Amino acid sequence: MKLLSWNIQWGRGLDGRVDLARTLRTLGELGDFDVICLQEVAVNFPGLPGSRGEDQMAELSAGLPGYAAVYGAATDVPDGRGGRKCFGNALFSRLPVGQVWRHLLPWPAEPGAPSMQRVLIEAVVEADVGPLRVMTTHLEYYSRLQRTMQIDAIRRLHAEACAMSARSPQAEEQGGSFEVFPRPAAALLCGDMNFPASAPERAQILAPFAGGEPGFRDAWEMLHPGEPHAPTVGIHPVDFVSRPECFDFVFVTEGLVNCLKAHGIDSATAASDHQPVWVELV
Repeated sequence: MKLLSWNIQWGRGLDGRVDLARTLRTLGELGDFDVICLQEVAVNFPGLPGSRGEDQMAELSAGLPGYAAVYGAATDVPDGRGGRKCFGNALFSRLPVGQVWRHLLPWPAEPGAPSMQRVLIEAVVEADVGPLRVMTTHLEYYSRLQRTMQIDAIRRLHAEACAMSARSPQAEEQGGSFEVFPRPAAALLCGDMNFPASAPERAQILAPFAGGEPGFRDAWEMLHPGEPHAPTVGIHPVDFVSRPECFDFVFVTEGLVNCLKAHGIDSATAASDHQPVWVELV
């Protein structure tokens, strides 16, 4: 299974132009991916710099034929014209997709700290390495407190999923809205985490689980032990970091570590303010 994760900044490149055709062209040039996870995907949001209010899910879906599309709106607000405008994450899969969850992450009131609602998409996919949950998110940038709470929530959801994976369905749950679909313990978590590799939030994600659930491992560290993380922001000048850093990660549960074959980062493209990252599992 090859998976790519990329914060596309609503298709806005470092030249200030919103160009989803360029985003799609870059994806095609990077390789042939089974699952594509994108952060900062907008629908009808003309207030974003460079945007004309595109339905970016429709444009991306049209440019990715053969992929099932899952959208998770973190922000869903009125547009003032009787419609809605949305901003969030997207997952595209050409592998069979089972149950899907869209989890709103904690958004505590924090006076003096700019912030926005954040979301975690969770989808079960049937890969050659076995069924696994693919999770993608975009954590808060301005507040470490909020990132910490959001990571705690993701870890609780992972523990919940592991408990569900060991549970036997009840007779009353056959068919209808109570039907139980597989929710495997094996998982991959990716996205724009908005913290550098040296931050305590990374250690928080990697910490063992009190209940013995399979913990997360950093795919880069597993494949490049002892090497600093390759940067995913600041390779090209941006205004939110003073030097190149790794903000975009792929974590896998410990049972998938031996399946990791490759981890790549494209440092060339300037089609967003983040660089695409990808992993291959065999």
